Amino acid sequence: MTDSIMNKAATMEIPINSNGDTGTLTEDDSLEQDLQQVMVSGPNLNETSIVSGGYGGTAEGIIPTSSIKGSNMHHSSSSSSMTAEETTRGVAVEKLETVKKWGLNTYKCTKQMISERFGRGSRTVDLELEAQIEVLRDTKRKYENVLRLARALTNHFYNMVQTQHALGDTFADLSQKSPELRDEFGYNAETQKLLCKNGETLLGAINFFVSSINTLVNKTMEDTLMTIKMYENARLEYDAYRSDLEELSMGPRDAVAMARIEAAQQQYQVQKDKYERLRSDVAIKLKFLEENKVKVMHKQLLLFHNAISAYFAGNQQQLEQTLKQFNVKLKPPGADKPSWLEEQ
Repeated sequence: MTDSIMNKAATMEIPINSNGDTGTLTEDDSLEQDLQQVMVSGPNLNETSIVSGGYGGTAEGIIPTSSIKGSNMHHSSSSSSMTAEETTRGVAVEKLETVKKWGLNTYKCTKQMISERFGRGSRTVDLELEAQIEVLRDTKRKYENVLRLARALTNHFYNMVQTQHALGDTFADLSQKSPELRDEFGYNAETQKLLCKNGETLLGAINFFVSSINTLVNKTMEDTLMTIKMYENARLEYDAYRSDLEELSMGPRDAVAMARIEAAQQQYQVQKDKYERLRSDVAIKLKFLEENKVKVMHKQLLLFHNAISAYFAGNQQQLEQTLKQFNVKLKPPGADKPSWLEEQ
């Protein structure tokens, strides 16, 4: 019966309507019921077996195809998932250890800072280095004030030069339109144009002075102060671990305590090496900064003095010679403006 049903099912056509639904079968209801029974009672495709005795044979000699197809894939996927899981777990453990160490270090440093502020904890002090650091901070504040005033001078002087330029143009225009005062307006226009030209030269010198002071204050000094900040943090950590080691050394000396003391000794040595290295870096940077500061300020102060003196003395030749002496190059008028091609 099963063979006849399967033969009929293999040759029959199942019409599909426009909506994708199956149409009415041409066979009778009994054939449809038999087909449904075979489909329900038949083997699952996922559990198909190779049977040596044909369909409906005994269970002997049955080889599950799922084990043939999926054994290697299951093994490889299982291994890859285990590797990914182990990697994820390792990363999580590493992050947890990092957070734990950071929290412990923060606690120790906060405790040390509070102890120092209330006068209960000891603090490592390098008197000579601390004095040099304080001098640098005071020098930076004073140089920042010089930089602020020099910028204000530049702005005011720039406005004056622009006013002189406009006044010279007005005098020149009136000289052309007032025949009775042509000479008077004419030489006033020439005077204002000359003052404007010298003013632009002086502005070039002052701008060079401001740029050099800005580099010294906001780059060179700031870089040294960043190293000093790292040194001060290392000093705080060093004192925190030193105090922790001292407290443990004063306690009991059983096996657990000795293990803690040994671990604290290792951490203390690490912090000590870091502190001494940064202290050496700060000392070297302070030395080179002082040499650089003297060299830069010697040149800039001489330039500022000579340029200001030549301008207010009306010595145009000396003013131009001062800029050549210090390799200050002036931008030609309109150099900052875009060309007519760029404006299109």
